Amino acid sequence: MSAVDFEGFVHELATVSGQAILPFFRTALGVEDKNSGGAFDPVTAADRAAEQAMRTLIRRHFPSHGVRGEEFADEGLDAEYVWVLDPIDGTKSFITGLPAWGTLIGLCREDQPAYGMMHQPFIGERFYGDGAVSRYRGPAGERRLHARPCGGLDEAILLTTSPLLMDEPDRARYRAVEERVRLPRYGGDCYAYCMLAAGHVDLVIETNLKAFDILPLVPVIEGAGGIVTSWEGTSDLSSGRVIAAGDPRAHEAALKVLQQG
Repeated sequence: MSAVDFEGFVHELATVSGQAILPFFRTALGVEDKNSGGAFDPVTAADRAAEQAMRTLIRRHFPSHGVRGEEFADEGLDAEYVWVLDPIDGTKSFITGLPAWGTLIGLCREDQPAYGMMHQPFIGERFYGDGAVSRYRGPAGERRLHARPCGGLDEAILLTTSPLLMDEPDRARYRAVEERVRLPRYGGDCYAYCMLAAGHVDLVIETNLKAFDILPLVPVIEGAGGIVTSWEGTSDLSSGRVIAAGDPRAHEAALKVLQQG
């Protein structure tokens, strides 16, 4: 079965997760800190409800598949197909009432990202792709996604969630790129990568990402003609240091600066 055969099911997962999340958004929601004593890492009942809803649906339809999620224990990671779930990427935006968050749903086959979606149920947007083609569906209708050309850093718009999330050595390397671009902007979480796939920005550079933060977005970016690598320029993203670009020229230029640090 190819990744495209799963498209309808991924949309179903997006729908049920959105139904679980929206009753909590912009309410008096209780927030827990998963990293007590360290950097604030919030989790809410909405995160857990959405992931549980998706896991239940996956077990019902594909019991042989593995699941890797943010809120519950991994299951069957040695399976041929493994789902990668982040019920609310951008929980800090979620708890402050800002709509810059989304549900990430990814499918890996033999450890390689094969299909991915970002769903924002409050706005009603879906960005999805299989690595060859990516599409948008939302209030603006439906269309293919295309990353835009960018010849170099002096033409580039750069996004990162926040340089404060980076350690000092990585922040210095990031700043070296930021100083060379046309426009840097902060915030966005998963939306930053979707805006790259949609052709609105040129670079996204981040650190400390987990598998569920980035793997569902890889097929979306690549299907729009973009590129995603580690800071070392490899497809192995396990270090958590990620650079995404819409144009290989911008990617090469930014990577060169990062590696000089």
